[in-house]
Amino acid sequence: MADHIHANDCCFRVDERLMRHDEALALLEARIVPVAAAEDVPIGACHGRVLAEPIVAPRNVPLTDNSAVDGFAFAHADYVATGGRLPVALRIPAGHVDAGDLPAGTAARIFTGAPMPAGADTVAMQEDCHLDGDAVVVPGGLKPGANRRKAGEDLKAGTVMIEPGARLRPQELAAIASTGHDLVRCFAPLKVAVVSTGDEIVRPGEPIVPGQVYDANFFLISALLETLGAAVTDVGVLPDRRDVVEDTLARLAESHDVIVTSGGASIGEEDHLVAALESLGERHLWRLAIKPGRPVTFGNIGRAVFLGLPGNPVAAMVTFLNYGRPVLERLAGASWREPNHYLLPADFEIASKKGGRREFLRGILGRDEDGRPVVRKYPRDGSGIITSLREADGLIVVPEEVEQVGRGEPVMFIPFPEFGIPPR
Repeated sequence: MADHIHANDCCFRVDERLMRHDEALALLEARIVPVAAAEDVPIGACHGRVLAEPIVAPRNVPLTDNSAVDGFAFAHADYVATGGRLPVALRIPAGHVDAGDLPAGTAARIFTGAPMPAGADTVAMQEDCHLDGDAVVVPGGLKPGANRRKAGEDLKAGTVMIEPGARLRPQELAAIASTGHDLVRCFAPLKVAVVSTGDEIVRPGEPIVPGQVYDANFFLISALLETLGAAVTDVGVLPDRRDVVEDTLARLAESHDVIVTSGGASIGEEDHLVAALESLGERHLWRLAIKPGRPVTFGNIGRAVFLGLPGNPVAAMVTFLNYGRPVLERLAGASWREPNHYLLPADFEIASKKGGRREFLRGILGRDEDGRPVVRKYPRDGSGIITSLREADGLIVVPEEVEQVGRGEPVMFIPFPEFGIPPR
């Protein structure tokens, strides 16, 4: 793991003033560097991994000129000179190593992917042709080079086709496979420990009594981490005991890249998380000008990054998506990426909003009476309403300078798939 955090130079250190959303993201982008090690991975196990070294095409793709269709190959000049009636002199199936030379004034029966014979530059689709004895009759109007794939038209030998930091999708795997690479240098999955704390927290399946709550945040956070390909460790629920919390964090910091917690970050007699973090490493409380989301805790214990999220599920998810996700993506070796915003008409109104604060509302996609797409605001704003996360399609973003929204006005909308979350 790269030594990117030092005891006296934490990459998260900032002053304690209220920070705007864009300012926080710019600071994170400038300071975060990858920590994950690189390893060689068989191509069949690379889906979702982050590329650590550039992929260079070792040869042309395709390797030779070849036919894009089943049909007949010939020289366009011969096609014009003969009026489209050409004797069939060769048969070239796919996989044929040497197509040979095509005699002048003739055509070759050819199949999709088969190499073009020397002397041929054009292919007619078989369904457009008909045979007349030992000759093929090709209709008029065919352009030179039709249905021929040129060597290297997809990739030229030596082309850097994928840069480091790319998260490998099915499309990238197809491109890598087309060059013949069987091993790919990728970053190892980020090791992330997820910690729940509090005597009032119990796990599903356990009995519950008044004053206790089931631990929804662990399952929310661990699933969000899995969308990043992280290797998640379930630490369980720690009791409200300073010695247990401190010993656990110290142990986790030795074996994990990141420690993520939710809640328990207040300055109270039973909030041992803060005291333990400050005893073991550094804690920086970011006061962000956003809603929902009380201050987010960034810090470090040795070389392990600490991320403390709010305890309310909605605030935990909003802050993770906006700040935790890009940080963890970069720590895992991925390129810095912010989600795309889409402008949609608002099917709601906001009479008054506090200026200077960015708000993230849960948005539901719909259509107006004319069938045009609009976005609706979930009717309740509480940070503990998990149902709102389940029924939403993404986040409506109301910037700092906007203090009211009228029905029909364009608003920024981020669909959940932009954060790696499947649509509902």
